[in-house]
This record gives sequence, C-alpha cells and structure tokens, in this order.
Amino acid sequence: MSFDARSPENADPRPPGSAPTEVRAQAAPPQPVLAEPPRRGGSLIGWAIAGFGVVGVAVVAVVGYLLLALGPGLLISGAILALAPLVIVLLGVRWIDRWEPEPRALLAFGFLWGAGVSIAVTLLIDVGIQLAAYASGTDPDASDLLGGIVQAPVVEETAKGLGVLLIFLVARRFFDGPVDGIVYAAVVAAGFAFTENILYFADSISYSGFVSADVGLTFFVRGILSPFAHAMFTSMTGLFIGLWGRRGAAGGFAGFLLGLVPAMLLHAVWNALALLGIGGWFVVYLVVQVPLFSAAIVLILRLRAQEVRLTAERLAEYAAVGWLSPQEVQALATPAGRRHVLEWARANRVAPQMHAYIRAATALAFTRQRIVSGRDDIGTRHDERRDLDRLLAARQALNAAVPVR
Repeated sequence: MSFDARSPENADPRPPGSAPTEVRAQAAPPQPVLAEPPRRGGSLIGWAIAGFGVVGVAVVAVVGYLLLALGPGLLISGAILALAPLVIVLLGVRWIDRWEPEPRALLAFGFLWGAGVSIAVTLLIDVGIQLAAYASGTDPDASDLLGGIVQAPVVEETAKGLGVLLIFLVARRFFDGPVDGIVYAAVVAAGFAFTENILYFADSISYSGFVSADVGLTFFVRGILSPFAHAMFTSMTGLFIGLWGRRGAAGGFAGFLLGLVPAMLLHAVWNALALLGIGGWFVVYLVVQVPLFSAAIVLILRLRAQEVRLTAERLAEYAAVGWLSPQEVQALATPAGRRHVLEWARANRVAPQMHAYIRAATALAFTRQRIVSGRDDIGTRHDERRDLDRLLAARQALNAAVPVR
C-alpha cells in the first residue's frame, strides 16, 4: 500500500477530476447500480496473523482454565445459557453497524480479544491481588468490596479498552469515527461478557442445579435485564477513541485514556448496586440504569444520523463531477433510497449485487471524509482511487446481472 507524503493541512480536499465519458454514460440513467464485496485490508495480513495468533492462544488458555475449574458439564451448561445474552448484544451491534459495516475479521478479532485476552488479564491480576491481600492479612470482606467497586472496573475496562485501541492503531482505515468506536467496543465487551456469564451461570448451576430459582434469577438479571451492561461501559472508551482519533494516533490514545473514566465509573456504579440487595438493585436499575441505557440509544441514533448526512454530502461531490448521478446519490445515501432500491433488487434477483454497490459507495464516502477532514496521512488518496474502481466495477456487475425483460 502506498502512502501520501503530504501533511494533512496541505491535503487537497477537491474531488477527483471529471469522470471519463464512459463513466458519465453509466451514471446518467436513474437505474440503481453495483457489485462484489470489496477486498479489504491486504496490507494488514501480517498484523492479522500476529493478532489472531495472540488472541487464539489466550482463548485456548481461558478454555483450558474453565475446563479445569468447572469441568465439561458445567462449562457446556453455562455456555448454553450465555448464548442468549450474546445473541442479543450481537443483534444490537448489527443494528448499529448496518449503515457502514465494519470488516468481519476486525469484529471477530475484537470478540476474541474480549473473550480471551481481556479475561486472561483479568484473571491473572485478580489472582495476584488476592494473593497479596491474603499475605498482608487484609480483611476478606473489605477485599471483596474493593475488588468489585475498584479493581474490577479498572482492570476489566482497561483490558477491554486496549483491544479497541489496538484495532484503532493497526486498522485506522476502518475506524472512521464514534460509531465505529462503539461497534468495536461492543463486540469486545460481548466477548468478555460471554465468558464471564459462563462463570456466573456455571456457579449458580453448581449450587442449585440447572433448573432452579437461583439459576432462573441469575439468567433473568444477566441475560435479560442487563445483556448490554458491559457493552455500555466499554462503548464509552470506543466513543472517545472514535471522537479524538480524528486527530491522529495521539488523539486516539488520548481518547482511550479519557474514555476509560466514564467506562470505569459506570462499571463501578453497576457493581455497587449489588450491595443494595435484589430489591434495591431493581429500584436503582429502573431509576438509573434504564435512563442511562435510553440515553445511549438516543446518542447512537444521533451519531448514525450524522453518518447518513456525511454519506450524502460526500457522494454528492462525486456526482458534481460525473462519477455518480444525482439519482444514485439519493438511492445510495438515504435510508428511504436504500429501502427502495433493495426492494427493486430483490424483485429482480440482484440483491447481492445491490448490497455490494451500496457497500462500495459507502466506503468511498467515508474515504472521502478522511480526505476532507485532513486524515490524508494514512494513504487515503490511494484508497480513493481503489474505491472509485470498485464502485465502477460494482455498477457494471449490477447492470450485467439485471435480467433482460
């Protein structure tokens, strides 16, 4: 991959020159268009091998620990129950991420980081602190209290947040803003919560059996009422990395440090609720946690609306010089337009090609945004040329796939 050597302040924000005549001809009709999913991240293969190697080792180590600590029966039983909240969170992530989807490989890495590396770090530090507390004669009750309100928020949010920061530093081309930060943070948190839930559910099963009031209450609280708890905590870190990361790598690191503060505070408040007993927990849950969760949904909706507006603005610049038609911008860059063209595509049996067209256009819009916002220091001019080629190829593939009437 080539890199543009110009400094961000000297980056040329103008779109590429007028489109060639044949491209203008393709863009002229109001017919929707595009093709195969773009191949992303070729230059990241080395990092991917190393990254998946690390998280793979961590996952194997954690699974081995769970087998030794719980045994196969409790491990499988706990995992079955933990699947329910996991599915709920992943469906939520899919909803957040549907406008400009992130690469599946990065999402998988984030999940494995949470389920493996973050858990391994948390367990190792927990064992070390427990041994130190025992050796110093610290009161066990005081140690448990500090562990839940101080140690767990600090250690767990740092371990999870480092996974989000790593994705930002290594794959900045696919980290375009706060929505991306929330998505990556949520999948890291989903992996962490999945493994943690296995431990909680297995512990309940070991004391009272699989079918019991204790297991039912644990599942209701962790699986139904609060599946998004960890996702909401860690999303604060991802949000700030996405916001400050627009200023470069140093900004992303600063955002990581800033985002850890609300993430740890939310986590600490959540853990402190357990001290109130189940009745008090439900009251505070309704009075505090539900409004916070509602506010998080409102924030996500506003951020997604910004993404929609950004997509339309950037694609309009290409329409102004003939790479797209105004009808294509309307079809590709508005929710109503996408619904309309996808209905048309399904009716004509070209839905895969239409989805690929939309993905290619959205990727081009966000690459363009990096240029306009001064993030031209990470090869966006090269990416823009690549994305334009993919857009044209996708349009041609869609047109070729449309059945002749």
